Order: sequence, then structure tokens, then C-alpha cells
Amino acid sequence: MKGSRGKGILERWFKLAELGTNVRTEVLAGVTTFMTMAYIIVVQPTVLQEAGMDFGAVVVATCLSSALATVLMAFLANYPIALAPAMGHNFFFAYTVILGMKVPWEIALGAVFIAGSLFIILSLFGLREAIIHAVPESLQHAIAVGIGLRARFREAVGKDYDREVHGGLEGP
Repeated sequence: MKGSRGKGILERWFKLAELGTNVRTEVLAGVTTFMTMAYIIVVQPTVLQEAGMDFGAVVVATCLSSALATVLMAFLANYPIALAPAMGHNFFFAYTVILGMKVPWEIALGAVFIAGSLFIILSLFGLREAIIHAVPESLQHAIAVGIGLRARFREAVGKDYDREVHGGLEGP
């Protein structure tokens, strides 16, 4: 068959030929991406369990939220990106907010929900992008470098640096 009738539904939906790819390549890329990211299925629940959350519940939430976000990215944006929780955020959430600041995980999770909701609202109205563009690109890079250097410095001098030197969680 010629035309769109002879093409598979995936090829038509995602316009694979137009983008210079095919189903086999995309499936292989998907399997490779999953294998690269699969560690999060165990690491995230392990970290959050230390903060008092149920390991099994976090495994299920991690898998379901990652699958849903990835499917939405595929079908709404036609963008081949797998999404999963960010490990840096998990460590901050568990070790700084819950264990360090002694915020109950239920309250901290509520704050994450509120922040995520605000992020979605800002995104829907284009305000998130306006805020990003209001910050000069050089400052955006400097902030990222500063956060990375701060984390590396803390690792170099030990985990108790903040408590020993500053008497709390505030850094230099």
C-alpha cells in the first residue's frame, strides 16, 4: 500500500519518517534510556525511606509518575524524552528538609505539591518563561555553577560542615 495507509500507526502519529527515524530505532533508544534510568526505581525509595516514607509506596509512585510523565511528553509534545524524579531534589527533600529541618514528610510533600502546582500555573500563562528570560543568561550559568561548587565544597569538607561551622543548615 502506498501513502499513509501503508504506514504503521506509530510512524504516522510520531511522524518518524519525516524526522529521519523509524520504529526500531525509537524502541532501541527507549530501551536504552530505560536501562540508563532504571537505577532511580531503587535509589529514590531508598533515600526517601530514610526520611520515613514507605519503600514500596515510593517504588510504585516513582514508576507510575515516571511512566505517566514520559507518555504525556510523547503524546502531547511528540518529544522523545523519558522523565523521572530528579535525584538532587530527592536528596534535598530527604536530608535537608525532612531530616535536617525536621519537617514531617507529609508536610514537606504538601509543599512540593503546592510548588509543582504553581509551576504548572506559571507555565500555562507563560510567566515561567518570562521569569527565566528576565534573568541574564550569564547569571543563570553563574547560579548553576555556584550551586555545584557549594555542593562539591560541602562534600570535600564533610557532611557536618554546616552544623559545625554555621550552627545550622545555612551555608556561607
